[in-house]
Amino acid sequence: MTLRWMQRLWPVASLLALCVLIPVAEWLWLGHESRFLTPANFAAIIRQTAAITIMAVGMTLVMVAGGVDLSVGSVVGVAAVSGSLAMVQGSVAMGMAVALAVGALCGWLNGMATTWLRIPPFIVTLGTMGIYRGVALLLSGGTAVTGLPPGAGWLAEAHVAGALPVPLLLVVGVSLVMHVLLTQTMLGRHSYAAGSSAEAARYAGVNVERTRQMGYALLGVLCGLAGALDLARTVTGQPNAGETYELNVIAAVVIGGGSLTGGQGTVAGTLVGALIMGVLANGGNLLQVSPFVQKIIIGAVIILAVTADEVRRRQGRL
Repeated sequence: MTLRWMQRLWPVASLLALCVLIPVAEWLWLGHESRFLTPANFAAIIRQTAAITIMAVGMTLVMVAGGVDLSVGSVVGVAAVSGSLAMVQGSVAMGMAVALAVGALCGWLNGMATTWLRIPPFIVTLGTMGIYRGVALLLSGGTAVTGLPPGAGWLAEAHVAGALPVPLLLVVGVSLVMHVLLTQTMLGRHSYAAGSSAEAARYAGVNVERTRQMGYALLGVLCGLAGALDLARTVTGQPNAGETYELNVIAAVVIGGGSLTGGQGTVAGTLVGALIMGVLANGGNLLQVSPFVQKIIIGAVIILAVTADEVRRRQGRL
């Protein structure tokens, strides 16, 4: 029991340690008071990590059920381009709706290919990662979609009650919904069962294929929302939006206690994992660490997270 609690608490402990070490490093390295521990910087972290966090929460459901999706970054790109084109031709509301619909379609197609064709999700989504990125480039002609109507940036910049950023409210709302889905609904119970042992779940009457299909579709919707956030943040439709997001999204789930083999993961853990990734990037910028070094650090964190997942699985077999 003690070991299990240590495994659950180490992400929180790591996040708290980063929040202490970064201000100390600012003082020792740069010789000035911390800019990390300021409301403006915390607001910046929320905006910078909102899309990754929303996607990671959706990825939690997919990975709990024994799947994975490498195409999420490309789905963000095609959703952002499609949504921005709809805004140029119609309205902001139409653009947001199109981004969500395109994301849902991409997720549904991933789930269909994985479950109906019985192709490993790693292979399916590796292929669709290239397909969706190509579609985004084709739709946009390889250039950013500009000329969006006024209000296109509302989703990323607006505040509710003068203080609460809309991206924060989106993260909280999506997280609460996904937490309820995972812990209080049949879909959540079936997802854990499918990820723990697909054959045992089938014998117990669980429709594993439909469960995983629903997970991919929901993840697609959240990727569409992330695409809408991205186009609102830049007020353009970038065909390269979401590049490398898949690494940070999967890392957030694994750092938060999720397993690459399925059957494990929580929304709360994923939120902590996403914050760790965001704080690392923000702290690196504040400490003037080279972006190239930051990539090395993030890559090392991903390897450590996967190593910890493997250790947990080996201990579970003992």
